[in-house]
Amino acid sequence: MIIYHLVSITIAYMLDLLIGDPPNWPHPVRWIGRMIAFLEKRWNTGEHKKLKGVVMLLFILFLVFLVALALVIIGYKIHPYVGIFVESVMITSTIAQKSLKEASLDVYHPLNKGNLEEARKKLSYIVGRDTDSLCEGELARGAIETVAENTSDGVTAPMMWALIGGAPLAMVYRATNTCDSMVGHMSERYKEFGWASAKWDDVMNWLPSRLTGMIMLLGNRPINKSYHQTWTIMFRDANKHPSPNSGWGEAAVAAILGIQLGGINYYKGIVSNRAKMGDLIEPIQAEHIIKANAILGKTVFFFLLFLWIGGMAFDVAFTWIQSTVPL
Repeated sequence: MIIYHLVSITIAYMLDLLIGDPPNWPHPVRWIGRMIAFLEKRWNTGEHKKLKGVVMLLFILFLVFLVALALVIIGYKIHPYVGIFVESVMITSTIAQKSLKEASLDVYHPLNKGNLEEARKKLSYIVGRDTDSLCEGELARGAIETVAENTSDGVTAPMMWALIGGAPLAMVYRATNTCDSMVGHMSERYKEFGWASAKWDDVMNWLPSRLTGMIMLLGNRPINKSYHQTWTIMFRDANKHPSPNSGWGEAAVAAILGIQLGGINYYKGIVSNRAKMGDLIEPIQAEHIIKANAILGKTVFFFLLFLWIGGMAFDVAFTWIQSTVPL
């Protein structure tokens, strides 16, 4: 079964590179989002908000898993090729390499032409910070941090969970991530109701975020640094991030490019001074967005290769154990 998962992940990887996420196509994440919004509006009231948030998360994950599993089982019962096709399409909906690259390039193109107003507008679509007065370096930093942070939760993490549990587990991961995005905030409205979503998202991202950071360093040649220095920087800075997982990709990209990420951001006029990651070898410029996307592409490719090696090794080992254990 692992070989089916690997083939499905590979097809999904290629489909995402080719077509990405066309805006007018039906997308499971939009349906999941509507369901979250519906339940949040009705359950995030009164007492026991934390318990209600747990129930909402479990309900959504269980429903998404059951629907995805049913579709996959039906597909494989018809024919293995149909099952692989169904899994591939579903896994494609959970990864967003092409969309992530395009979103960052939407900032790069006007920035490269000196059109800061347009770059600020485009960056505001993908980050929560205030962008109205950002300079070129800060605009580029916002785009680079978006690519760095989302390489894992937007691409490699769902691929890893797809290897472990096929499309159903990839869909559970994406549903978890959507719950966290919508209600997993520390605001007054969501800090209790979204507690479970935020914590479970941290759990599901713990391993893939660290694997992604390591593969970033293994698969990309550092600029103005030795390989040893980049590893030192990543392990030194990754845990400085407010998120227990997002810092690994951000610290790795900063180390590879020889730039410094983090620093002061403003959210609705309120200052947020985040720890800095990386050593300041050169100031951030628009061209670093292109370099960050190159890191994204190589990292995802090598992560896919890692999944193939790991998956096939597990399959061979499992087959050997079965053949040697007496019935």
